[in-house]
Amino acid sequence: MEISRLFDLLAQHAAKSPTSYFVSGKENQAGNKIWKHYTFEEVAQLTNRVSQFLLNLGLQPDDKIAIIANNRPEWNFVDLGALQVGAVVVPMYPNISAADYAFIFQDAGIKYAFVSDAEVYSKVQPLLGKLPAFKAIYTFDEIAVLPGFWKELPPEADLSLIASRKAKVKPDDVSTIIYTSGTTGTPKGVMLTHRNILSNILSINQVVTFQEHKRALSFLPLCHSFERMVFYAYLSYGLHIHYAESLETIPQDLLEVKPFCFTTVPRLLEKVYEKIMAKAATLSGIQKQIFFWAVGVAEQYQLGKSSSGWYAAKLAIARLLVFSKWREALGNEVEFIITGAAAMQPRLITLFMAAGINVIEGYGLTETSPVLCANRLLETERCIGTVGMPVPGVEIRLAEDGEILAKGQNIMKGYYNRPDLTAEVIDEQGWFHTGDIGQWIQANGNTFLKITDRKKELFKTAGGKYIAPQVIENKLKESTYIEQIMVVGGDDKKFVSALIIPSFEQVVNWGKTRGMLFENRDNLMENPQVMKLIMQEVHRFNPNFGHWEQVKKVTLLPQEWTIATGELTPTLKPKRKFIAEKFAKEIEEMYGG
Repeated sequence: MEISRLFDLLAQHAAKSPTSYFVSGKENQAGNKIWKHYTFEEVAQLTNRVSQFLLNLGLQPDDKIAIIANNRPEWNFVDLGALQVGAVVVPMYPNISAADYAFIFQDAGIKYAFVSDAEVYSKVQPLLGKLPAFKAIYTFDEIAVLPGFWKELPPEADLSLIASRKAKVKPDDVSTIIYTSGTTGTPKGVMLTHRNILSNILSINQVVTFQEHKRALSFLPLCHSFERMVFYAYLSYGLHIHYAESLETIPQDLLEVKPFCFTTVPRLLEKVYEKIMAKAATLSGIQKQIFFWAVGVAEQYQLGKSSSGWYAAKLAIARLLVFSKWREALGNEVEFIITGAAAMQPRLITLFMAAGINVIEGYGLTETSPVLCANRLLETERCIGTVGMPVPGVEIRLAEDGEILAKGQNIMKGYYNRPDLTAEVIDEQGWFHTGDIGQWIQANGNTFLKITDRKKELFKTAGGKYIAPQVIENKLKESTYIEQIMVVGGDDKKFVSALIIPSFEQVVNWGKTRGMLFENRDNLMENPQVMKLIMQEVHRFNPNFGHWEQVKKVTLLPQEWTIATGELTPTLKPKRKFIAEKFAKEIEEMYGG
């Protein structure tokens, strides 16, 4: 059958493999959390019942519905059910502010909201009666004031009526409006069509080899364009998707699901590595020696190059004695991990690759549906420190100032209600201006794209030298003692400084080996030896940069930056403006007040 709309993918597999499992989530049964599996046929039936429910409400083509929930099968049922009748899905994070909910509901003209639980319901309910378009809320969970959405679903669907509505949906119709995280101001609604997302799925399927009926673990938010596209890519191949309950359950979920693949963001892999290293620090004797010997062997790994017999033998031993346990922690069947949304430390990718765990780094934006470039599975078609090569169907070129420009069927239709902002980023020739600065890198006979920084995040020192903060931050984060960092400076600043949150677990272990016991974080932060340790780490990495780029002063902060406290976006990127304002006093003190 012809695949021209996103819901066509479901119809294809419901006909081809009706009894094969498609999505699974944990459900509470008799006090125990167990996996609830849904076949393609069951998903298709539930999706049709959702479509019927929406039709009964009087939903018209192009009407907007909101989905605000953690990853779970119900998310997909409502998403696909809405798309089948021509509605536009507006996904939102469950943890954004009340002000953001109010803005998005008003801007998009949301008619109905489908939310996960009582907590999200309490955030959205105050908008009822205040916004003329907003009519009702439905919850996935049964709560005190609502019986739960599934009890209100019609038992049957009028398939002929649904088919007639599906026939009216065109490939260039808007399927979803995804609001950006608003790191630079008011959130913008990115309009993506069926064709936009399907073109990106086709591109990805030519880059990464998915296998039918293999298991995938999903924990990145479905409301983000990356995981949303990945969901449809999994669907296109007929993979069996398992949804993690939360970030905290991922280690156990990996062991239970034994996934073939999963997607992540660098921060989560960094945390995995930090936990491994913290555990290694508690080893002693021959075990500790073997562990750090293996890490040393891994650091010498050269991607895409044949190893000498001696090095290959050492790597094989390291993988057997140490890195096999890393693979076991990931379920022992993972073929590749796809990472995006931010840059990953080259050293960390090298270690995972040497351990026999393929980490594929890519690049894109919500506005590009989202993938523009990706490294490949073949080692000669990968280059550590880059985001890979353009995916098929996407053109990339660099402007005179180094800004990355993109063109292809995956480029958004525009910003909802903002033709002015759309005109700012899509020029008359159809090139989308990403706002990222990049350069081309030649390796293994191929040309790879390297992201050097965000155009708006570059700053000049008082001496007129440009600074790319991300490059410096990514290098310094290679230190096991540095958890988070933001490089600061500006036109009136003579040198570069940094706000740093230490890796407290690593610093505590370091202190124990020197007879220092820290009662709490404040006690640790007040110890001059800790500041000396961090500065030693900074000076260790500074020679990688020009003297004008080197970090001269540092302020240590006691609390990790999080989404809840406002320093990180939902995809774990730092909100630089927010952080700079929150810690303005600390920054000024590094420059003499």
